[in-house]
Amino acid sequence: MSLSDRSLKSRSLARHLIAIRGLFRFLVKEGEISKNPAALLELPKGGRKLPNFLSLDEVERLLAAAAGEKPDEIRNRAMLELLYATGLRVSELVTLTVDDLNLQRGFLKTMGKGSKERLVPIGKSALEAIRTYLESARETLKKKRPTQALFVTRRGRGMSRQMFWKLLKKLVLTAGIQKEISPHTLRHSFATHLIQRGADLRSVQAMLGHSDIATTQIYTHLNLTHLKSITAKHPRA
Repeated sequence: MSLSDRSLKSRSLARHLIAIRGLFRFLVKEGEISKNPAALLELPKGGRKLPNFLSLDEVERLLAAAAGEKPDEIRNRAMLELLYATGLRVSELVTLTVDDLNLQRGFLKTMGKGSKERLVPIGKSALEAIRTYLESARETLKKKRPTQALFVTRRGRGMSRQMFWKLLKKLVLTAGIQKEISPHTLRHSFATHLIQRGADLRSVQAMLGHSDIATTQIYTHLNLTHLKSITAKHPRA
């Protein structure tokens, strides 16, 4: 019986197809087969939900909500700037150490899924925010505790995913953004805005740390949606 004969919903069918494609990629990698017979399999429409992302205005409002002179406010701004500038996963963000940064050359190194290390460039605004944090906030928050964690709490311990999630929710409320936002939303926003401005898919794939470019291609669909929303404003649309 084929998958199409089992009356599966599109999302369930898509999960099966993704698993099949992953299996054959593994067999090719291990040398068990020479070609991937599932390489041309297409996911059904609706198989992948388009990820939520912020508009440029919403990003600016969120960053503005994190502005402040207190050490934890300076840290929060640096974390948001870095997430949006690099597309890091939140797990990658909170496990960064001071040694992972190369501020002089403007990049960081991170360990992604599958223990794969990658280098990611850091934009000018994020670099400035990180320098401000390191120079005027981190030592105060660290309270002389021996830690290499880049982002630390007021107790001098490394930031956790759960704590960052709580901080983000508060900042979203302060910014007045009426969307369900998770730390991953900033990753989606990073990729979407790059694609909208003409970045090539392979470069975005490398920065996100996707092993399969098919995962990155979701952002081209987001770009098409963006373009359709623009053309819808045409007087003859």
